[in-house]
Amino acid sequence: MITFNELKIHEIMQDGSLSREKKIAQLRGIESEARGLQRAASESPMNAEDGWDADLREVRLALDKLGAKEPLKGAASL
Repeated sequence: MITFNELKIHEIMQDGSLSREKKIAQLRGIESEARGLQRAASESPMNAEDGWDADLREVRLALDKLGAKEPLKGAASL
């Protein structure tokens, strides 16, 4: 099943009107949200199969395609 975020990632990547930097910025927002949901799922009885891992994987693949560097991870990063 395709998630809303996966569709949004595809839309961002296909948008010719967005610069590389704007695409990266929008994808970083999705990545941050996906990490937050993944973190919440790991700390509560939420359903771990709600697609957050897939969203995170897809956004990382898209960022890699754009040549975005991996953000520095702090102590709270997964």
